[in-house]
Amino acid sequence: MKVIKGLLLGTAAGLVAMTGAQAADLPVKAKPVEYVKICSLYGAGFYYIPGTDTCIKFGGYLRVDVTANGNVQDNPGWNGSLGANDRFAHDFVSRSRLAFQVDTRTASQYGVVRTFGSSFWQFDTFSSAGLNTAAVAASAATGTINNYTPGNGYVAVDQVFLQFAGFTFGRSVSARAVPWNGFGSNQNTRTNLGGPEYTNGVNNIQYTQQWGNGVTTSIGVDEPVIYGRTNLGNVLAPSTSSAAAGASNVAFLGTVGAGGSIAGYAGQSLPDIVGNFKIDQAWGIFTVAGGIHEVKAAYYNNASVSSVPGFIGELSGHPGTKIGGSVTVGLQLKTDAIGTGDRFTIDATYARGDTRTVISTTGTSPNFAIFGQGIAGVSYQSVGFGFTSDGLYSGTNAANGSGIELTTSYGVRGGYLHNWSREWQSNLFGSYSRVDYNGTATALYCAQYVRITGVGSTTLTCNPDFSVAQIGLRTAWTPVTGLTFSGEVQYISLDQNFTGRTAGNVTPSTTVLAKPSAVYNFRDQDSISVNFRAQRNF
Repeated sequence: MKVIKGLLLGTAAGLVAMTGAQAADLPVKAKPVEYVKICSLYGAGFYYIPGTDTCIKFGGYLRVDVTANGNVQDNPGWNGSLGANDRFAHDFVSRSRLAFQVDTRTASQYGVVRTFGSSFWQFDTFSSAGLNTAAVAASAATGTINNYTPGNGYVAVDQVFLQFAGFTFGRSVSARAVPWNGFGSNQNTRTNLGGPEYTNGVNNIQYTQQWGNGVTTSIGVDEPVIYGRTNLGNVLAPSTSSAAAGASNVAFLGTVGAGGSIAGYAGQSLPDIVGNFKIDQAWGIFTVAGGIHEVKAAYYNNASVSSVPGFIGELSGHPGTKIGGSVTVGLQLKTDAIGTGDRFTIDATYARGDTRTVISTTGTSPNFAIFGQGIAGVSYQSVGFGFTSDGLYSGTNAANGSGIELTTSYGVRGGYLHNWSREWQSNLFGSYSRVDYNGTATALYCAQYVRITGVGSTTLTCNPDFSVAQIGLRTAWTPVTGLTFSGEVQYISLDQNFTGRTAGNVTPSTTVLAKPSAVYNFRDQDSISVNFRAQRNF
């Protein structure tokens, strides 16, 4: 009996053990899948990051540009080999670019916390400014040309900033910029003459106050080195310059003084202080923006003329710092009565010692040097030029040096955008920019210029003031939402104020041009460029 009882108990224990083992092998019920949810708080394209209350949006574009008689972003042939029309210039250039953007937003008790980043990868025509060896060497020194060789490319940061409680920190559009940022009707950022351009952003800190009913004010500080400066030219002193007669390239590159410091700016001490007032309502936008800008020179003789002993760098002294600035007034009207989505845009800028806000591109502000046909039997070719600067000063030391004479500039730009249909659109745009040197600045400029171009410079009248006018037309076709094919043609006219003719010596060691030492007559010049673009936004 005991044996039977033992067998029964053992069998029961085994069954229990087997049952427990089988129960342990049963699959555990899976947790519910957490799907990505649409975030409708901030517009289309945002999604919640799983497990958080942060919304994120990815976007960007793929763009292909081809330009004839211009640079890759359709800036006309206003200088370099394009302006010289020599055989180093490309008749057409191209660019392929992929831009990528990330936008995150999180609601908080202080308002929306936002981070934004935009960068792009691109490949351009090798040495789009021309194939002259000096130009290639100069670009290679900055690492630009080497990026456009087979198997390489170029990566850049467009904007990257953090917004919190009304503040913006990072690289963003300046508070000085108008809301349309130069894109009233034109296609390319290299055509924004007449006003400021900050599409790529500038390192800054700014605060924006919302007053309601579309009224806002902003104040900020911008880092001026990259997007706040043009040239600050030292024309040296005529009595001490070592330049030989006829050795200047001033008439061809818009530079001042052989051996003079073109990039005469010192290191930054003060940021640009900028701000704006804006009304944005159903009828359109009105804005007033401006800022102040420090114009601070390095030294009278910034180690540029080694033949002047004892006056190199610190020992030469420096002129006093000047404060310049600018103001911009802008208006955009929504003209839906004429066509759905139509708009008219205009803005005007006045600057003193702050020329970057008038003659502006996403790159550096251009100097103008355009060549044309000369006078038969009298001159080799004609030339028109303009030196874009924030100011001039003269001298090699504190004893013979002058103070900084600020440059005055002003401009206006405008355009009209018309939608013919949902697929077809046309834009007409134009601008006018002028740079004026006051009497003292003109005297400084011309004393150096006339002296070193005296040989062969009969009937020469020196006047560095100049203006640039521009008009263009863009037409675009959008067969599919986000996909646009467009063409743009633009004409620029350079009105310079030198008269007569001059002898000039332009050599590869000092310039990037192929022009010989010869007699040139001064004349207004012009240029036409054509751009085609295919772009897919996503």
